[in-house]
Amino acid sequence: MRIAIMQPTYLPWLGYFELIDSCDLFIFLDDVQFVRKSWHQRNKIKTPNGELLLTVPVLTKGKLEQQIKDVGINNDLPWRSKHLGSIKNNYQRAPFYKKYIGFVEDIYSREYTDLLTVNMALIEFIKEQLGVKTKTMLSSQLKVAGDRTGKIVNICKACRADTLYDAKGAADILDLDLFKANGIEIIFQDYKHPTYNQIHGDFIPYLSALDLLLNVGEKSLEVIRSGNKCLII
Repeated sequence: MRIAIMQPTYLPWLGYFELIDSCDLFIFLDDVQFVRKSWHQRNKIKTPNGELLLTVPVLTKGKLEQQIKDVGINNDLPWRSKHLGSIKNNYQRAPFYKKYIGFVEDIYSREYTDLLTVNMALIEFIKEQLGVKTKTMLSSQLKVAGDRTGKIVNICKACRADTLYDAKGAADILDLDLFKANGIEIIFQDYKHPTYNQIHGDFIPYLSALDLLLNVGEKSLEVIRSGNKCLII
């Protein structure tokens, strides 16, 4: 069985959903340290003036070692109305805006106390609209310990996976010999970002997959799959 393991991020990019689509089981790595000002809490959309970074304000004072699953949201700031307003203002002329905006409004109408819940709501929404059928679960449900590589190996073993599909950048931080010693093959994603029709001028890559969905609609998964390249280690 092939699995992929990634931290749950805010409004992920195309390559994130390609990872989900290309495995049998996707594990959201929620019981590892939260990284402030990372993709864990923010991502980009497109405007007539270029990229716009949307950031979920979180509670970090005295919480330097907190795990992703424990990160609280600073709801003293009106981030939900701000993010929804930015999406609506910048995509109201997108071809598939009317098809999806009701779902987006519903997600941002809910109250959230923690980052994991809002990230999962958005990921599951995009995943469902793309038509990706891969099963998912949280790593915290497995209660697996270990250091950086050891934890990933132990998750693979707990899920009886013989193959790990991971982002290309992981090749520089994982102990590949430990995977070989445990009979686990690693396939690294070498994603070639595809282009597609966007509103607001010249194409900008590496935006949230929401940009793709609002511009391309039901053909979005076809676009995502067109960028699929793999490196077998």
